[in-house]
Amino acid sequence: MKAFVIDINQCVGCHGCQVGCKDEHCGNDWSPYAKPQPEFGQFWIKVNQQERGAKPHVKVTYFPVLCQHCDNAPCIKAGQGAVYKREDGLVLIDPDKAKGMKQLVDSCPYHAIYWNETLNIPQKCTGCAHLLDGGHPISVPRCFDNCQVGAILFGEESELDLEGTEVFHPEYGTRPRVYYRGLPKRFIAGTLYDPAAKEVIIGAKCTLISADGTFTVTAETNNYGDFWLRNLPEDNFTLTVTAGQKSKVLNVSTKEKDIGLGDIPLA
Repeated sequence: MKAFVIDINQCVGCHGCQVGCKDEHCGNDWSPYAKPQPEFGQFWIKVNQQERGAKPHVKVTYFPVLCQHCDNAPCIKAGQGAVYKREDGLVLIDPDKAKGMKQLVDSCPYHAIYWNETLNIPQKCTGCAHLLDGGHPISVPRCFDNCQVGAILFGEESELDLEGTEVFHPEYGTRPRVYYRGLPKRFIAGTLYDPAAKEVIIGAKCTLISADGTFTVTAETNNYGDFWLRNLPEDNFTLTVTAGQKSKVLNVSTKEKDIGLGDIPLA
């Protein structure tokens, strides 16, 4: 069974995968696999840029999303025979049978299906199945072939290194065949300083405890007075920062977003 592994830690946001997909599918009719992809408005693989935190404690994550080629694909049920899973695991939309079936766009919880108004059909990533089936100089998906930093891998699932990977939104229950390494987790960061000395505080202890007390993580401020508490669950927390005889307690939450606290005075 075919599968993708996407390493977000390696992705630099070059959009080479998007360019490769456009080059392969725009203006090319690969029936019965897919009709031509429009030049505008569709991204069968889309590199999302996510800015997290608040300045100066900001992280930028590049997050490629494509059809997840799910084992339990909602689009197959909604397609009533117009969407099918191949023996190699790739999920395809039959462009002839799916004509007029705009409901397929809403059936995908990953928003990976697009509507082609001109052709009156839903469209999405095919895993470049037309290339895999032979007769072409390139026999792998173009997004994989175009990725110059090794952030996208493709092959037989049994031969890919899946250790440490996760699927995107496992709560959807779709059993995706796209695996991610380095999915972004919440963080809390800040800079501790002494307002009287007008200096950052190095080596201060920062302790984060969840509201129910089941999760605890600690860190120390570095040479710039910064601390980073990473890989956090989405929860409410109590943050205690301590340096010598001075301490401060803050209530913080990662339920909605990553937290950049900025400068924190410790008087």
